[in-house]
Amino acid sequence: MKFEDVFFSREERYSIGIEKESGRHYLSIPVTNHMIDYEEYYEISESDYNIFLSDPAAAVNFAKQCKRREKDALLIVKPGDLRGVAS
Repeated sequence: MKFEDVFFSREERYSIGIEKESGRHYLSIPVTNHMIDYEEYYEISESDYNIFLSDPAAAVNFAKQCKRREKDALLIVKPGDLRGVAS
């Protein structure tokens, strides 16, 4: 998979982009465990992608839900046994 960010918020700690091989849109958040820092990618619709790019407040709300693990059904890559926590 080739995730390409088109927008990121350093303050709110999320990115928005397109997975190049499938064309799926995503919002990602940084996570960490005791071994590594990595990103979790949550699939979003093209409509949400456009809304989030034009309305960062909507994206922040979605990112917060991801950080609380309320959007796990949308994870593009399912986490392993050592799932990290939002950083």
